[in-house]
Amino acid sequence: MNTLINKQVSFHNLGLIDYQEAWDYQEKLFADTILVKTTNRSLSEEEQQPTPNHLIFCEHPHVYTLGKSGKADHLLLQEEDLSAKQATFYKINRGGDITYHGPGQLVGYPILDLDNFFTDIHKYMRLLEEAVILSLAEYGVKAGRISGLTGVWLDYEEQQNPRKICAMGVKSSRWVTMHGFALNVNTDLSYFGNIVPCGIQDKAVTSLAAELGREIPMEEISLKLKNHLTDLFLMEWQN
Repeated sequence: MNTLINKQVSFHNLGLIDYQEAWDYQEKLFADTILVKTTNRSLSEEEQQPTPNHLIFCEHPHVYTLGKSGKADHLLLQEEDLSAKQATFYKINRGGDITYHGPGQLVGYPILDLDNFFTDIHKYMRLLEEAVILSLAEYGVKAGRISGLTGVWLDYEEQQNPRKICAMGVKSSRWVTMHGFALNVNTDLSYFGNIVPCGIQDKAVTSLAAELGREIPMEEISLKLKNHLTDLFLMEWQN
């Protein structure tokens, strides 16, 4: 366990970035954090170094990703159809099923050593969801959770027309996290018609713009979400 608690987080705003490039960037930060943790085990307490924490915000060109527990037939396109839609497809090592990323969607990849915060993956997921819920509330959009399903939903209470607005899928090793969440802000929702989103066939997908009838500046929602993550995780930011 890390004896040097470090709640400082480096923020990386990568803008619009290719999925593979962002994945490689994540993997490097993740591996570097794991290396510090494993090296510390062989050092005296005086020699140990605090583990770093990172938060990446970005958008991706059109891409479909399939988690390790997902089903390939939940992608309803053939390879030639992907090319026609200027989309790519990746099988990745997070939990969850298939999802879509694209322009106008705020993707967050926290690479946190939970030994610096709390060692509870369930709590971690619920706090990510809560940060999104609080951010949406600032736009007058009431969102919440549906029992047994991850992510953030609208019409989550009556469930007459439940709509997912934020998908989540994470990986963790030695309490270090990667992957994260995808919040539909100004997303082209037609791309979700090419998959069974998160393996759920009977529920719709929505975006903040679709609910409000207007586009939302990405910088604006990013700042709100970052501030709520800060408050919930008691993060401190470093340059």
